[in-house]
Formats: sequence, structure tokens, C-alpha cells
Amino acid sequence: MKHLFREVPEGYLFSNRGLVRLIVPLIVEQFLAISVGLFDSIMVSSVGQAAVSAVSLIDNIMILIINIFAALSTGGAIIAGQFLGRRQEEKGCEATEQMLLVSAELSVLIMALVYMGQNFILHVVFGRIEADVMANCRTYLLIVAASIPFIALYNAGAAVYRGMGDSKTSMLTALFMNGVNLIGNAILLYGLKWGIEGAAIPTLISRALAAVWMVALLKRKEKLLHIGSLRRIRPHPATIRQILRIGVPYGLENGVFQLGKIMVLSLIAAFGTASIAANAVSGTLCNFVILGGMSISYAISSVCAQCVGVRDYEQVRYYTRKLMGLSYLSVLVLNILVCLSLPLVFALYRLPAETAVMTKQLIWLHGAGALTFWPLAFNLPNALRSSNDTAFCMVVALLSMWIFRVGFSVVLAQYLGMGVFGVWVAMQLDWIARTAAFVPRYRGKRWYLPAEE
Repeated sequence: MKHLFREVPEGYLFSNRGLVRLIVPLIVEQFLAISVGLFDSIMVSSVGQAAVSAVSLIDNIMILIINIFAALSTGGAIIAGQFLGRRQEEKGCEATEQMLLVSAELSVLIMALVYMGQNFILHVVFGRIEADVMANCRTYLLIVAASIPFIALYNAGAAVYRGMGDSKTSMLTALFMNGVNLIGNAILLYGLKWGIEGAAIPTLISRALAAVWMVALLKRKEKLLHIGSLRRIRPHPATIRQILRIGVPYGLENGVFQLGKIMVLSLIAAFGTASIAANAVSGTLCNFVILGGMSISYAISSVCAQCVGVRDYEQVRYYTRKLMGLSYLSVLVLNILVCLSLPLVFALYRLPAETAVMTKQLIWLHGAGALTFWPLAFNLPNALRSSNDTAFCMVVALLSMWIFRVGFSVVLAQYLGMGVFGVWVAMQLDWIARTAAFVPRYRGKRWYLPAEE
């Protein structure tokens, strides 16, 4: 344990203090995002359990979209970070502009597809759900879908600042965004007694304000990575190809991962509102368990990308070991805190006894798997991606998702009658399979950049 806190060797790119400055704001930002999701669902519970279920279902669609743009932004940030490692700031700025351009254009297309495909999402993807849940789903989807372009721009800006090692800026923007969302929820849900619209409208407004602010920050010329006039940005095919070489496989991986979760949700929906609610509450709480790990995954990408830029794989491995150890430590601490908080959470949610029992079972199961496999399954591959080894990560993730998380969910939950618990067992099998593939890959050298690049 002591080696995690030893000072970094002299001459390495990031000192312990530098890592702290990068990781702590990331943890705060992730905490804000997850806690707002928790408070959102608690506030929405005042409207009824059908509203909680609806927000949970639609939020999975939005998380799919967020993950796509987060992956695309990560691709751009990795390329820009590699340029920073080589002290080629001008090319890094060019990569930043191209990432912003691609994100904006793709976001408009995806928003249009969501509106055109709303009936497919509600009736085919979600399958058979109760009428009141369906009505709330439609209203919520129609409002929050308008925030998709803002999601894209915010993620692009946040990824760029993290790539520079400045996670404080994205944290403060997230604080502002989530504050607006919570205040809006309080006014519309508690003050004006609105229904599901009272949760959707503040989400849209907060994302719009955050996106505008983040784009304004990207125009600051004193930063190593910045953009020029928005009107003068033109496509640069070579740079776009570099970004897409990382962003597309990672985006496809994240998108299909979330799509698989949505398909599994349609299976859970057939088990009734209690199972949907237990899955939603457990999902929110378990996000707190891996909060530190999710934050450190961003740090691994940012730190390792700059190390790859100077072709120093000894540093890549050093920082990966150090950050992976911190990830495991955070999972242990947060697991304990979440388990201790369960009585309070159940009281806040006002969960029926049946739902509370299911929720407790899912959280204990998740905690055991997270302490063993989660960091290896989701943090470790970010070191590989920082060296452009995204194709291997994508293939592993897709196979593992469809064979274990989706396939075994059907077998365990439906055919063996395990219900929602079977879905979460299948999730653990997915983590184990990923770990079995990523650990040997990392131990070798096939993921190193070729000499000519």
C-alpha cells in the first residue's frame, strides 16, 4: 500500500502533486454527476414510482449517447495529449478544433435520429412496460433529446481540459451545470408541483448553459490547447482520421455496451415495476462504488497519452500501476460507505419492502465483483487506448458484452428464473471475461506504437 504514495521518480512527467491536482477534481466531478442523478431520482419519486422508472429507462438512452460523445472526445484528447507530449501545441490545437467540429455535426444527426425513432425506442427497445411508465417515458424523452448537441460540446471541452491536466475547469463547469439542474428540479417539482416535465426541463437548460460556457473556455488563447474562431474551423481530413481511429472503436465499444444494457433493461422491464425500480436505485448507488475508479480512468488516459507522446512506456506502466492501485483502494472505501448508507437511502426513496430487499441483494453482489474485477476490466484498457490500441479493446468489449452480459442475462434471468438478480450475475461474468483478455495484453508489448508513427 505504501508504494501508492511514494514520490514519483525524478524526471517523470507527473509528480504526486500533479496527479492529485488531476484526480481530485475528477472525483468531485464524478461525484456531482452521480449525486445529482441520485437526488434527481429522489425528487422525481415525489411524482411516483412510474416516474422514477421512466427517468431510469430514458436516462439509459441518454447515457448511451453521452458515452458515444465521451469516447469521441477521448479520442481527440488522446491525440491532442500525444501532441502535447511531443511539444507540438499547434497540432494539438488543430486536433481540438477538429474534435469539436465532428462532435457538433454528429450530435445534430443523432438528435434527429432519436426524434424520428422515438416509437422504436419506446415500444421495441423497452418492450412491454406499464401504460403510466410509457407516458412518462415519452414526455421525458421528447424534452431531454434536445440536449444532445449540448452534451457533445460539453464533453469535447471537458476532455480537452483533462488532456491538458486541468480537470479543475471541467469540475467547476460540472458544479455549475448540476447546481442549475438541482435548483430547477426543486422549483418545478416541489414548488410548482409539475410532473415528469419538472425533471426534464432543468436537465435541458443546465446542459445548454454548460456547453456554451465550455466552448467559451476553449477560446482562451493562453491555454496550451484552444480553438480559434468557430466560423473559421474547416475539416482537416488527416487529423479527423487520427481522432476517429481512436474515437470510433471506443465510441462503438461504449455505444454497444450501453445498447446491450438497454436491451437487458427490456428484459428487466418484463419483471415489473418493482424490478425496474430496484435496478434503477441499485445502479445509482453502485455508481458511487466505482466513482473513484471512473475518475481515475480519465486520469489514466490523460497521463498515459502524454507518456506515449514521448515514447516512454516505462512511465506508462509506472503510472498505470500506481493509478490502478488507487482505483482498488477507492472501490474498497466507497463500497463500505455505500453499504453503511443503505438504511438512509431506502428511507429517502420510500422503497416498498420487496424493492428494498432486491436492491440490497444487487448492491452486495456488485460490491464483491467491483472489489475483484472492475478496475482490471475498465481502468486497465485505458492504458492500451492511450497507445491507440483501441481495436483490440473494442473486439474484447463487444464479444464479452454480447456473450456474457446479454446472452447470460437471458439464460439466468429468464430461463433459470433468477429475475433481475440473474442480470447482475451476468454483469459479473462480463467483468471476468474482460479481465482475462486485458491483463495478458497489457503484460505484453503488442499494444506499443509502431516505430514509424
